[in-house]
Amino acid sequence: MGVEENPLSAPLAAVVRNHIPGATGITNLKRLSGGASQETWSFDVTTAGKEPVLLILRRAPGGARDSRATAVPLETEARLIDLAGHADVPVPTVRHVLAPDDGLGHGFIMDRIAGETIARKILRDDEFAAARPKLARQCGEILARLHRIKMESLPPLRTSPARSEIIQYLETYKAHGHPHPVFELAFRWLRDNAPPETTAHTLVHGDFRNGNLMIGPDGVRAVLDWELAHIGDPMEDLGWICVNSWRFGNIDQPVGGFGSREDMFEGYESAGGLKIDPARVKYWEVLGTLKWGVMCTIMVTAFKSGTDRSVERATIGRRSSETEVDLLRLLAPRN
Repeated sequence: MGVEENPLSAPLAAVVRNHIPGATGITNLKRLSGGASQETWSFDVTTAGKEPVLLILRRAPGGARDSRATAVPLETEARLIDLAGHADVPVPTVRHVLAPDDGLGHGFIMDRIAGETIARKILRDDEFAAARPKLARQCGEILARLHRIKMESLPPLRTSPARSEIIQYLETYKAHGHPHPVFELAFRWLRDNAPPETTAHTLVHGDFRNGNLMIGPDGVRAVLDWELAHIGDPMEDLGWICVNSWRFGNIDQPVGGFGSREDMFEGYESAGGLKIDPARVKYWEVLGTLKWGVMCTIMVTAFKSGTDRSVERATIGRRSSETEVDLLRLLAPRN
């Protein structure tokens, strides 16, 4: 679709002329395939006699606010990205948060970072061969800086300790009517082994994993997709990136399919993170694996009900069986 045909082009061009110094218009506006719940648009800002400015519009579907209880408003997401940038977490610079009179709904405009988010390419292409051995340690360092962001500086966020997560996903599991005895075993183990209520809480990204990191030949260039950020156990982020589903076939490299837990832990502690508790990291890896399994059953329900008959929904739905195998491995007694 050409820019002249897109109903977003005129209001977006007006916004950038008002908020990007030297902007004269936009070109190359196109919807990107990434982003399952929000719209992501790339575009170039033309300037008088200068190089174009490469930007991203992150927008609520149709401009309407996301009603999901777990998703932070896009205005909050933009604020978190800004705070993270000031804490030396690699993130895109936010250029403008949309206002009602912009005519585009809820969203924000940020810099477009060059790099790759497709895990298959990151884990296998020669372009990233030099970066792969560094990624696990870099992830630990980034999470340490993220978890050190002062609580008093944060916008309002939900607090979600382990027991709250268990209740939420147990209710979802029961509502969708797909019996999985392994899931029920995992729920019982998680209830019996939940971290104490006194566990220190920090900002948690909530979806820090391979696929939400912009990677270049030099390593991690940006942390993306902050919509699930909340207050919780910092070990949650360290466990989530180790979930087997985010290793994309490289099961012997537990951190994102590219590195070891030891490298991530060393990076985390060397950058001033809290003391690592491996047992709690494993706990959150189990909970993360179960969460993804439950999410897969949601995909099955969407496909069977006719709400979404896409092949992608059916394919992802079948992966719930993979998470059952992963859970049995994690919960098996160790000699």
